[in-house]
Amino acid sequence: MTGIRRRIFALPCVAVLLACSAWTGAQSAPSSRILGTVTAVTGNTLAVKTDAGATVNVAVPDAAKILKTAPGQKTLAGAATLSLADIQPGDRVLMLAHGTPPTAAVIIVNKKSDLLVLQQKQSEEWRLHGVGGIVKSVDAAEGTVTILSGAKPLVVHTTPSTIVRRYAPDSVRFSDAQPSTLAAIQPGDQLQARGQKDPEGTEMTADEIVSGSFRNIAGLIASTDASAGTFTVKDWMTKKTVTIHVTPDSDMRKLEPQMAEMIAARLRATGGAHPAETGAHPGAPGNPWRQNSGAAGQQHEGPAGHQNGPSGNALAHILAQSPEIHVADLHKGDAVIIVATSGSPGSATAIRVVTGVRAMLEASASGSQSMFSSAWSLGGGSASDNAAPGDMSGGETP
Repeated sequence: MTGIRRRIFALPCVAVLLACSAWTGAQSAPSSRILGTVTAVTGNTLAVKTDAGATVNVAVPDAAKILKTAPGQKTLAGAATLSLADIQPGDRVLMLAHGTPPTAAVIIVNKKSDLLVLQQKQSEEWRLHGVGGIVKSVDAAEGTVTILSGAKPLVVHTTPSTIVRRYAPDSVRFSDAQPSTLAAIQPGDQLQARGQKDPEGTEMTADEIVSGSFRNIAGLIASTDASAGTFTVKDWMTKKTVTIHVTPDSDMRKLEPQMAEMIAARLRATGGAHPAETGAHPGAPGNPWRQNSGAAGQQHEGPAGHQNGPSGNALAHILAQSPEIHVADLHKGDAVIIVATSGSPGSATAIRVVTGVRAMLEASASGSQSMFSSAWSLGGGSASDNAAPGDMSGGETP
């Protein structure tokens, strides 16, 4: 469920070029910069999947300088010298190379093991200090965004040091999010923020914000094509057919019948409104949002954007425990709710697909969509090339 592309190597180019000039002596400065993840090491050649998605084979001569830096390091101070044998698949590399095919002159390495440690640390920060919700209003002049997160609105304040990012319109990858501004955020967008809340839990000063405009589709499956990784859905609201593309980053789940009935009952009890909009009591009988931990009745928070209690975000925790499915498990007539990229009117890429939701749609299609819209957690892929908010590939690494 869960880098913002790509801060994984934020090492100043000037420092790299100066180092390269010093180490290559009379050689002309390298003509290309290759940034990506090592996928294979064969002899003296590295196969690197670049952040642009291409795979490049780079020769590494004995004269190449190979340095290891810690994730987050902004200079080469304290960098350790490595040999080619020390580089492994999953390591992140920044190469300065020349020629065609490219030959490396300088290689700066972030080891996969170090990146995983940073990922875990940053994920914990999002778990402890993150919130998620639907944007209610934006005041770019005041530097605030108000989101619906739980039973009450939350005002997110920004400062000059707040990192603001936005998802690409055609990507489900957190790694493809780009630097942005509050002015780009619109009501109805989905947003996650990490920072410090006030004691009342109604305001937050954000260290980092990521937002996106996503599409909610609910309806019945009209056809499936497992080999192509697609299925079509007749939208419950518009009555139009939409083709949904599933990628390795798409999260597909089947909601257990008992849970779907419980949620449907809550929707009927609240007149079809999202329980978070009504302030439904967390202890109400049959309330699926209640998650206990430790002492009886003690509520807790899950991962970033998965806040438990009487909140639609708690649904993300429920879904994380639901069985994973694939396109081959879908059948014509199945009811599904989908969070997807904005795409085009007739096509979109799935971020999350949940089936087993017919009872919910019959209770309230709009309420169900709103609920799933706030239960968002985007990202996917391996730790070496993509991650959820706060993970290593979104971190301040060189």
